[in-house]
Amino acid sequence: MQFAFGLYPGFTSLDVIGPYQVISNIPGAEVVFCAAHRGLLPDEHGLLNVDIAHTFRDVPEPAVIVIPGAPHTRSLARTSDPIIDWIRNVHTTTTFTTSVCTGALLLGAAGILDGLDATTHWDSYDDLSSYGAEPTETRVVQQGKVITAAGVSSGIDMAFTLTAKLYGDEVAKAIQLGVEYDPQPPFDSGAPSKATPEIRQLVEAVMAANRDASPYGKALTPIR
Repeated sequence: MQFAFGLYPGFTSLDVIGPYQVISNIPGAEVVFCAAHRGLLPDEHGLLNVDIAHTFRDVPEPAVIVIPGAPHTRSLARTSDPIIDWIRNVHTTTTFTTSVCTGALLLGAAGILDGLDATTHWDSYDDLSSYGAEPTETRVVQQGKVITAAGVSSGIDMAFTLTAKLYGDEVAKAIQLGVEYDPQPPFDSGAPSKATPEIRQLVEAVMAANRDASPYGKALTPIR
C-alpha cells in the first residue's frame, strides 16, 4: 500500500515526521515523499531539508495521502499551487485522505471538506469554516475516508488511528509500543480549552506575527 506525503516548501517538520515514524513501521508500507519539484525541500525554519525524489505527477494514485501544515498555509490555500490540484485529483481514488494541522486548509481548498466535521490547529478554525467545514476541538476527526488531525503533534495520533483502520488495533498497538509512544507531558496546556488566557494570548500574538510570512524573507522554493 502506498502512503504519499504531499509536501511543499516551508512545511512544519513534525506534521510530517510524526506520522512518518508511525507509518514507516507498518510492514510492507511503501512511503513516498512527493512535491511539485524534485530536490531538497526546506521546512519552515530552513534547517530540515527533505530530498524529494518524486513529483506529484509520479504519484497519481496513492492509497493514502498525508498533507502537513505550515505557518503560511492560509495564503497557500488561496493560490493555485500544484499541491491543491494533486489533492483534488488523487482524492477520487484514495482509501484515506488525511491532513495534519493547517494541512486541512489545503484539503478545504481542494473542495474536500465542504459539509464535513473537521479539525485543524485551533488558531485556524475560522479559516477552516470558510471551506464549509464544521471545526471541532477533537484531536482526530474521521468523516468517511477523510481524517483530519489538530495541531502539529496530533499527527502522531492520526497515524495510529489510520494504522488501526487499515491493519487492525494489534498492529497499531505493536507500533505504539515499538516507538514507546506514551505521552506524559509536564503541563496540561496543550489545547485552547486547557490553557490559561495569558498563555493563549501569548501564542496568538506570536502566531499573528508569523502568519503568512516566509521565515526566510523570500519565496520558499526547492533547492534543485
